[in-house]
Amino acid sequence: MDASAPRPRPGLGLTLALLAFAQFMIAIDYNIVYVALPDIGRELDFSSQSLQWVVSAYAVTFGGLLLLGGRAADRLGSRRVFLTAVLLYGLSSLAGGLANDPGLLIAARAVQGVGGALLFPAILTLINTTFRPGAERTRALAAWGAAGGGGLAAGALLGGVLTNYLGWEWVFFVNVPVAAVIAVAAPRLLAADGTRPSRTGFDLPGGLLATAGVALVVFGLVSGPDAGWWSVRAAGAIALGVVILAGFAVLEGRLRNPLLPPRLLGYRNLTTAVLAVFVFAGTLAGEYFLFTTYLQNVLGYSPLKAGLAFLPLTLISMAGAGPLATTSVARLGYGATMALALLLCGIGIGLLVPGMSVGGSYPALLPGIAVWGIGGGIAFTVCFSAAGHGIAVEEQGVANAVASTSQQVGSAVGLAAIVAVANSGLDLGVGGAPTPDSVVDGLRVGGLVSAVTAVVISVVVALLLRDRPSAASSPATPSAPGAGVPEATGDEDVRAYS
Repeated sequence: MDASAPRPRPGLGLTLALLAFAQFMIAIDYNIVYVALPDIGRELDFSSQSLQWVVSAYAVTFGGLLLLGGRAADRLGSRRVFLTAVLLYGLSSLAGGLANDPGLLIAARAVQGVGGALLFPAILTLINTTFRPGAERTRALAAWGAAGGGGLAAGALLGGVLTNYLGWEWVFFVNVPVAAVIAVAAPRLLAADGTRPSRTGFDLPGGLLATAGVALVVFGLVSGPDAGWWSVRAAGAIALGVVILAGFAVLEGRLRNPLLPPRLLGYRNLTTAVLAVFVFAGTLAGEYFLFTTYLQNVLGYSPLKAGLAFLPLTLISMAGAGPLATTSVARLGYGATMALALLLCGIGIGLLVPGMSVGGSYPALLPGIAVWGIGGGIAFTVCFSAAGHGIAVEEQGVANAVASTSQQVGSAVGLAAIVAVANSGLDLGVGGAPTPDSVVDGLRVGGLVSAVTAVVISVVVALLLRDRPSAASSPATPSAPGAGVPEATGDEDVRAYS
């Protein structure tokens, strides 16, 4: 063993386990609710139009508050924000499970989204500031990615099991003991927040504008399929959100301590990661919808059986997010790895298309699941890792929040677009229900749109970050728009280029 090699620092394993556990908690809520929606709708008397807000209320507040949450981690301290977010997440989950009225459940989900918006950037900031650049941080990000990628895939599985055996309430109650364990362990395992910049630079006006703008855009996107795309609720909200975001951009360019420093957008790593995660999240959300629709509406799977059908995807995604992701980055660099991940996602989704048929079988889907799972696991880890690479410690939270905002908006855009495509050619049969053949045809067309989008953007990502890594070289100097930002997080053994 090389005596000069850095030795593992005691206690960091438990710290990493805590952060990965927290990431897993918020990742499973990405889709744990889906298989429980029919039971929730029946027991709480939701209308068919209002039931979507059990999902959408979480997405609107999560996506809208991410930038503010990221800046809070930077300015107020990531440990402090982490603890606040975990407690908020646990209490709102408890309220959701106890809700006996549609309004109460939607309100609880909105507060849960606030907790997620604070927690997600705080977790990544803690990883990037706790673990040393190089192999130590690379291993930490691999574990975080495995927890996140596995949680995304495990949500449907866990939701099906809990709903089938314990009732829909437990898709919310499950977070309560998890949050309690994290809240008790965090003060012992996370270092106290160091000296932070003055809180007068928090940029509250920018935070309010960013929150309102992103929330309105997401609100409009999730309202489109229900209210109509040209309605005031959909098109009007999107247009108003875009106007507010334009005002936010003007304000940020004039402030001394902006919420989102414009120079950060000069980093090609960050901007390319934002594009990659937008497409990855959009195709993921759309394909999850198509996959669950096929299993339950075409093959007639129960919630439990549909949840179990996600088990291979869960395991494969976790494998892709771990050693496969870090090995690929070390050999190819961030750009090529992000491109490869999106390409695998596109190929995997494309392979699912011929496997879907009336009277089809689950084994016919396995080749597509395998390839899609590997690509998705790699993409989750690498996109967020690339977003924070080369960003100063005091701006890690907002950089991570930008990438996560792209994830939330991408999910809303992708889901809305793919659902619209899949439902556009439905033929109604006896009783006004769509015929199985037309449902499958719509699912196939939606899958092809997802697959082609992922493949096309993989080429764009490869062109944007086409430099290869070099172990002998130091991290490249930021391009002119981002010059002056310290390379505080550049890994010595995993290179990326700005």
